[in-house]
This record gives sequence, C-alpha cells and structure tokens, in this order.
Amino acid sequence: MSREQADWLGDATAKIGSSLDLTRTAREVIGVAVPGFADAAAVFMPERLLAAGEGAWRRNGHTAMRRLAAGLGGQPEAVADSLLPPCEVMMVGEDSPAYRAMAERRPVRYDRLSPQMAERMARHPAASKLASFLAAPLIARGTVLGCATFARAGDAPGFGPSDVAQLAELASRAALSIDNARLYDRQRQTAAALQRGLLPGRPRVPAGLEVAHRYLPVGDSVVGGDWYDIVPLPGGRAALIVGDAMGHGPEAAAVMVQLRTAAHTLADLDLPPADVLRRLDKMAAEMTRAPFATCVYAVLDPWAESCVIAQAGHHPPLLVLPGGRTRVLDLPPGLPLAVGAEAGPGAFEATQISLPPGGTLALYTDGLVESRTQPLDHGVAALRGALGSTLAQAGATLDSTCAAVAESLRDHDEDDITLVLARIRATARG
Repeated sequence: MSREQADWLGDATAKIGSSLDLTRTAREVIGVAVPGFADAAAVFMPERLLAAGEGAWRRNGHTAMRRLAAGLGGQPEAVADSLLPPCEVMMVGEDSPAYRAMAERRPVRYDRLSPQMAERMARHPAASKLASFLAAPLIARGTVLGCATFARAGDAPGFGPSDVAQLAELASRAALSIDNARLYDRQRQTAAALQRGLLPGRPRVPAGLEVAHRYLPVGDSVVGGDWYDIVPLPGGRAALIVGDAMGHGPEAAAVMVQLRTAAHTLADLDLPPADVLRRLDKMAAEMTRAPFATCVYAVLDPWAESCVIAQAGHHPPLLVLPGGRTRVLDLPPGLPLAVGAEAGPGAFEATQISLPPGGTLALYTDGLVESRTQPLDHGVAALRGALGSTLAQAGATLDSTCAAVAESLRDHDEDDITLVLARIRATARG
C-alpha cells in the first residue's frame, strides 16, 4: 500500500463510527468510499443477524441479505436509494461474490453483475457504466457481519492487488464501527421488548371512571423501578396502584416486576387497602434482597363518590377539584415496603375521602417532584400548578393533561416519572 493510500485510509476511517445508529454508520462507510475509492458502493448484512438477533452468520448455501446503504458517485443520495433501496432484502447463493467473500473471509474481485442487477443498473447512465467490482467481508471480533461491495466505471482502472489490500483494511476498520452499532441496536431492542413485557398492558377501566397514565424512564433507560397498575374490582370499583423501587435500570426493574405482580394479585382478592400494603410489605421483606420501595394504593368507588387510600412511605396524592383548585391529601404516610413489619399492625392506615364527579385524583412518583436542584415543596407546587391550570382549560382531557404535565415537569430528567390521573365520570350515577 502506497503512502498516499495509507493517508487516505487514515482519513477515511476517522470519519466512520461517529454514532451508534446502524444505518448512519453504513452511510458513513459509503461516504468515505465514494468517490475516493470507488464509483459506487453498498453495505449489506445478513437478515438473520438483524431481524433474529443471531450472534453470527452461518453458511447454509443461501442467505437473505439486507442492504443498509448504497451510494453512486456524482449522484444525489435519492438517486442511489431509488436504484438500490435501503432495507431491501435479497437472496444470495453460493455463486454470489458477496456470499463467497463472507464464506472465504477475503475480498473477491469480479467483472459482471447478476442479470437481474445488471438490468436494474442499466436504468441510470452513471450506474450502467460500472465494469469492475469488488466484494469485501465485514469481520469484527472474529464474526462475519456481512459484506460491502464496490464498483468502478469502465473508464477507471480496475481493482488491482493494492486496491484489494486497501479495501480489506477499510472493511476491517468499518466492520468494528458497524458491529458496535449492531450490538447497541440489539441492546436497545432487547430493552424495549423487556419494557413492553414489564409494563402493564391496556387496563380494563370500569365504566364509571376515567383513567390516564404516563411512564417516562430516565435518560436512555427504558426500564426502571416505577410501576403503576389498574385493577377492576366488583361493583364498578377499581384499585389504582403506583409504586417506586429505588433506582432505575435492570436491577430496579427486576424488583419492580416482583412487587407489581404481588400487588396485582393482592388487589384481585379485593382486600382493604391497608391489608394489601401489610401483605405486600411482608412479601417485600422476604425477598432475597429486601428493596427500598414505596407504594400508594387507592380504591375508587364511582357510585359512592369516594376513594379509600393507604400509603407505604409514598408521596401523598393530589386532588384537583373542578375549576382547577388543588390540595395535597393529608394521609398517614406509612413506612416504605419491607420496613413496615417492624412497626407492627398499625404501620399502614387507610383514609376515606370524597371524590365528586369532575374531581381528579393524581398519583405520582418522586421523579416528578424531586431533583438535586429543586426542593420537594417547590416540585409539589409546580405539579399542583400544572395540573390545576391544564385541567381548567376548555376541552382538556385526562389523557392530554397527563401527557402535557409529565413532559413539562421532566426538565431535570434525574429519575423515572410516573403519573396516573383518575376521576369519576359525571354520568356515573346517572
């Protein structure tokens, strides 16, 4: 490899891997190769590595390959995308240069395209002039991730041995960035699937109630220690549960799912709220690593226009009355879960409050009102103001209010945020 080629290679590889987005990384590979090295290029990965999340490509005589990105020298990105659409999936067999490059783990030179691809490339004057081709495997950490193909027009020198060596080095460095993006994308998809499994499904809300809820994980996390649940009870009643296991990420999520499952099971028994928290407290204390967690449990009865609430060290709910006036409910605070058993039977007490039609009950976690830079009383005041003013607006719904308030108070983004709003329908007794 000449000094000039080595300098180009160093400059080119420095421009790859600026993000962990797989498509953007593939486009960066195309950007440094075209037109500096070739007149056209494309990056492919086996479909199973992307869709099925397998760890390695396997030789089996044919492979479904997905094109991540492509480029054509001197042409806008849209032209290349129209000829070689991103995300297009095609089958390649053992006689394909791309398959051979991956199977043999070495660059493969060739001088003609498949009939189908040649017909497609003939649609554009620049693409129809391509005459020399090179396929290089993308290998990172010992794993074949896919391949990159390069082409030169007939009026340019064909790919020679020094080009092959230069391309092999470029592909090796590019593959590492592509693998980083692939692994990040897999972790993100896994976390998203985990979140979908951990968060409750669409709740069954009794006809006499309206309920809205929002969960916003902190930062880049998609799972954490917050949980909420809505459990229908006999007589048109419903149990609303909001809890918070300290921390965020997988460990907090593991604690959360145990507590949420236990709380849901206890709620199904239609026990009084204080009894639910006593039993949940006992279960938490018996966990392998007793968590620090708080919980508020409320049973709403639309026909009696009332609500019975018990707390386990959680922030007290807010009540927003028609017109926008708010108040913090004065309730026995209780002790956090796994601690209450030490205080005896009186650790959790329930309180009944009036909940008139149009009045909104707000349950939330501390991420909505606490931060390192904001005292708790300021956070609660901000929540009261946001709920009161938003609900007082003409046409405001619980769902739109829940979304707007959660987003507006998310500024510090230091902890997971959960907000649940509930109210009795005006026609509940009609």
